[in-house]
Amino acid sequence: MKPVDTFASLDELDSESRYLVHKAKEASAHAYAPYSKFMVGAALILDDGTVMTGANQENAAYPLCMCAERVALYAASALHPAQKIQKMAVVAHKKNHKELVPASCCGACRQVLLEYEHRQHRPIEIVMLVSEGQWIKCPSAEALLPHGFSKENLTE
Repeated sequence: MKPVDTFASLDELDSESRYLVHKAKEASAHAYAPYSKFMVGAALILDDGTVMTGANQENAAYPLCMCAERVALYAASALHPAQKIQKMAVVAHKKNHKELVPASCCGACRQVLLEYEHRQHRPIEIVMLVSEGQWIKCPSAEALLPHGFSKENLTE
């Protein structure tokens, strides 16, 4: 498996990744996060160049919340079912702050990303800020969740 690439700044990323980070940051403005005040945005690009975005959506009943990554994935699947996902960027910031803060995909989002990879028989590259100023490009959801749950776990 290809290793995770690390970058000391956003400027070191390729132009497509920087563009997706920008779109994810724009999407974070649409987050509904009255409880955590943690605004998350995700942007993904499909094979045909379509960019889909998502923002986290909280609920007073916490289990009903939805992460930005899954909002973007489900929207892409619903609106462009024939297209494969190439890459996703995920960003976060605190409400009323412009500075991005480190945020990694949660376990549920990693599992959903992994299922999408299996469905499309191709990895999805993931771009995230993981520490102050340090970005990563992960080659796949499988690299983030190496022993994920799959249909093989369900067979008799």
